[in-house]
Amino acid sequence: MARVALVTGGSRGIGAAISVALKNAGYNVAANYAGNDEVAAKFKVETGIPVYKWSVADYEACAAGIRQVEADLGPVDILVNNAGITRDAMFHKMTREQWKEVIETNLSGVFNMTHPVWGGMRERKFGRVIIISSINGQKGQAGQTNYSASKAGDIGFTKALAQEGARAGITVNVICPGYIATDMVMAVPEKVREQIVAQIPTGRLGKPEEVGRCVVFLASDEAGFITGSTITANGGQYIV
Repeated sequence: MARVALVTGGSRGIGAAISVALKNAGYNVAANYAGNDEVAAKFKVETGIPVYKWSVADYEACAAGIRQVEADLGPVDILVNNAGITRDAMFHKMTREQWKEVIETNLSGVFNMTHPVWGGMRERKFGRVIIISSINGQKGQAGQTNYSASKAGDIGFTKALAQEGARAGITVNVICPGYIATDMVMAVPEKVREQIVAQIPTGRLGKPEEVGRCVVFLASDEAGFITGSTITANGGQYIV
């Protein structure tokens, strides 16, 4: 029977590419989303991947949503924590609400999603937890103290939890994409995109599908000896 993969923020952008890549690799995929019903419904029709709506910032909603996914599809074997938001502002103008929203979604959301599936993974002696962080969680970015802090926290979470899961057959890894050609990035003015691309040694933006392929590898049995690792998928823009 196919293993079950749950992708948060899985109906658009990088998350949609991850969901599709996992389905194409033979997984039984569920895609979580938070707000855009129209986009989620279109994604479901086009891909055949079921969608489930809840906010990863709400622990009880996560627990209830995961119970529904498992009732429909079976125990979650692969969890991809992809959901994330930005509330950009220079620090002297940043509000407490802007800080709180980003931390609760991007960092606490990873706890909220991982905690309810962890016990089952331990019992079954198998699990894959894959977290989508960011180049800006590695190097920082002006105007994104909240976002950079949350994404750096995701990397620390990965390194610590990997040590706890290793003997139970659970791997925990993180991917740090650079600038990817999602709808959000492509909506940036062309001149700004050109400035971004000029900083990338490969001379182009990344493709969502390239992040999806990283996830498929980390989810596989063949990646069982890789845990606590950070994959940087940024075209050489920031080398760790």
